[in-house]
Amino acid sequence: MAAPGRRPVPAAGMRRTAPDPAPVTGAELPSLRETVARHGLDARKSLGQHFLLDPAVCARIAALAGALDGRHVIEVGPGPGGLTRALLATPAAEVVAVELDRRAVAALAELAAAHPGRLRVVEGDALKADPAALVPAPRKIVANLPYNVATPLLVGWLRGAAALEGMTLMFQQEVAERICAAPDTEAYGRLSVLAQWRCRCDMLLRLPPGAFSPPPKVWSAVVGLTPHAEDPGPALFAAMERTTAAAFGQRRKMLRGALKSLGDAEGLLAAAGIDGARRAETLSVAEFDTLARALLARG
Repeated sequence: MAAPGRRPVPAAGMRRTAPDPAPVTGAELPSLRETVARHGLDARKSLGQHFLLDPAVCARIAALAGALDGRHVIEVGPGPGGLTRALLATPAAEVVAVELDRRAVAALAELAAAHPGRLRVVEGDALKADPAALVPAPRKIVANLPYNVATPLLVGWLRGAAALEGMTLMFQQEVAERICAAPDTEAYGRLSVLAQWRCRCDMLLRLPPGAFSPPPKVWSAVVGLTPHAEDPGPALFAAMERTTAAAFGQRRKMLRGALKSLGDAEGLLAAAGIDGARRAETLSVAEFDTLARALLARG
């Protein structure tokens, strides 16, 4: 944890960029479409980019993040800065935008100059960034996530969810439905269990393809994730990852077969009080917790 009054240093591999020193006021900022054109910010499929350019939609997403007074907000993949502008219009203490695309980093410099001391742009890979090292508490993550890395980003943040007050994240609708799915449904799987085990998960907003530029082929959705008070710790989280990976890796198999890779599946199931003839999608999150604890206790 950073010493009081000191700003955390970006994680290894991250580079803090200096804002453009030229004074720019909010009224003088170019429109988002002008920003895209000026910096050649055509969305790149390799980066999973689909930009939000409607200020009203961006403001709505920022509002869904709840109270931001005094919060340190991390945004991943800001692109031309539509959601960034909306977040800066809130009472957030600061916004730290993590961006891999150098074209977008240059575009965000104008926005940083218009909001001195409230926007930091960090050039780097968000998969390598530690939220706790980027900003002091209280921390929230609010982002329109790049589609191609959304799931690994979420799993990484779930591991460190104890350091976060909340997350408001845009996913492909299919992924959002998996996160919020109930047991015994087609969408219920490993991501559902991991997310709901660590957080309360709420589907907050669905957006059609036309809300983005360029439009994706599917609908998108915003999910709110609020970490539970109990922190399982890294060892139990690792056990839960192993348990869910095995159980859903062969989801059509009965658990006594699906969990064989963990060793002595029958003994593990007996210790957890779970019938080995059941399948993974029938287990509640609480039952997966019991299984993971039994695996951890076995050593």
